[in-house]
Amino acid sequence: MASLLASFDTVLLITSVVKIIFLTFLVIMPMVAYSVYAERRFSAVIQDRVGPNRVGIPLTLFGLKKDIQILGIGGLVQPLADGLKFFLKEDFTPRTVNAFYFWLAPCLTIVPALMTCAVLPFGSELDLSILGLAQPVKAVIADLNVGPLFVFAIASLGVYGIVIAGWSSNSKYPFLGGVRSSAQMISYELSLGLSIVPVLMIFGELNLSKMSVFQDAHGWLLLPLWGDGLSLERWVLLVPVVVSFCVFVVAMFAETNRLPFDMAECETELVAGYHTEYSSMKFALFFMGEYAAMIIGSGMAVTMFLGGWSIPFAPLLGLDYKPGDTPLWLGLLHIAMFFAKIVFFILFFILIRWSLPRFRFDQLMKLGWLFMFEVALANVVLTAVILIAFNR
Repeated sequence: MASLLASFDTVLLITSVVKIIFLTFLVIMPMVAYSVYAERRFSAVIQDRVGPNRVGIPLTLFGLKKDIQILGIGGLVQPLADGLKFFLKEDFTPRTVNAFYFWLAPCLTIVPALMTCAVLPFGSELDLSILGLAQPVKAVIADLNVGPLFVFAIASLGVYGIVIAGWSSNSKYPFLGGVRSSAQMISYELSLGLSIVPVLMIFGELNLSKMSVFQDAHGWLLLPLWGDGLSLERWVLLVPVVVSFCVFVVAMFAETNRLPFDMAECETELVAGYHTEYSSMKFALFFMGEYAAMIIGSGMAVTMFLGGWSIPFAPLLGLDYKPGDTPLWLGLLHIAMFFAKIVFFILFFILIRWSLPRFRFDQLMKLGWLFMFEVALANVVLTAVILIAFNR
């Protein structure tokens, strides 16, 4: 047994476990919870009403005369109250459903969303010499050379959870929601995949960590204002990059079933779509999967287009990344910068949801097949022509 343990890189194993716990349970899950809270507060402001602004202990339910208000500052503990509510609600399973697949569907929705965070570089590296580690620790769980392909391959499995939920519920509204979602996600996956091809052609590789390092030294893909980003080639390439970014963001809205693309669960037509028959924690898992997919999609957009963890104008400010020579405080600042950019994207998601009306289903499909797909394909050709013109 001792020889078996000695054959493993103990440091790599321990740091990987710590990064998984940190990213999944200390970052992604709290961000999911407070994204829901932010959306409720944001929508309240837009609609000129009061959102969740206080949380209390309902002592009146136990016969007392008055409830106790706790931490009522802006209702910041509302996500904790919501989580407790989902745990305590009755887990009702209708008799007409296919029970095994009915229980399996929520898991198939949230697990792929959480798995894809493994390849996202959420920082540069951390100098943990104070803990006795000789080598800096990379702020990424799995530094794969096929990061975008891994994300798309795993994230595409999420549609199975939605389709199975719609079919196993044995009800017309969930079934229609599942059919709509499968058609929608298949349609926009083509545009989503094609949108990053110009980005991969420009970088010449598929390693997300190296993309962040390059943008730290040479300017962000969407903000080429330092390093060799000031060259004519980078400014000409800015045209297909902007097109790729726009197509990627629109397709990401469709893939995460967010308004104006929420045809799978639109309340005015399908009650709640594919999760109409769900309750308690199974219902919560669908919500967690949707918001986790939002966070991962935002992380992909940040990494490929907005420099990932890199700080704006880092070389000019003396805050650029130096492999093997990055102080701990700068590594932590890189992590904070990455998640700050993700928060910006989440607020953008929320703003769009409460600002635009929902598409009709025929409009949604027409946009995906007759516009987005053609634009993404033409953008690949345009990028190739530009790279050939500059002898790349």
